Amino acid sequence: MRIQILPSAIADLNAGWDFYESQEAGLGGYFQDCLSADIDSLVIYAGIHRKVYGFYRLLAKRFPFAVYYRMESGNVAVVYRVLDCRRDPMRIRRSLRQASGEQ
Repeated sequence: MRIQILPSAIADLNAGWDFYESQEAGLGGYFQDCLSADIDSLVIYAGIHRKVYGFYRLLAKRFPFAVYYRMESGNVAVVYRVLDCRRDPMRIRRSLRQASGEQ
């Protein structure tokens, strides 16, 4: 199993780092370490998560974030977005549509 992280997901991780680092020095690094470990777990667990808005949704263990991904041909888990679960569900849905190229 391979994992591909799209630029939209990397931007989400960077925004999360910025937010948590502004809360307390070093917390941004902890955020990225935790989310990276969650994403790395897709090597083993990809495809078992509940589908939401047409994407598999992996809930992060330590932060209120979700990793939205799809399984592509060639046994690849493609991470589209890493979004804060505290956001408005319609905003999450719009973000996922934009990331996947849907209108």
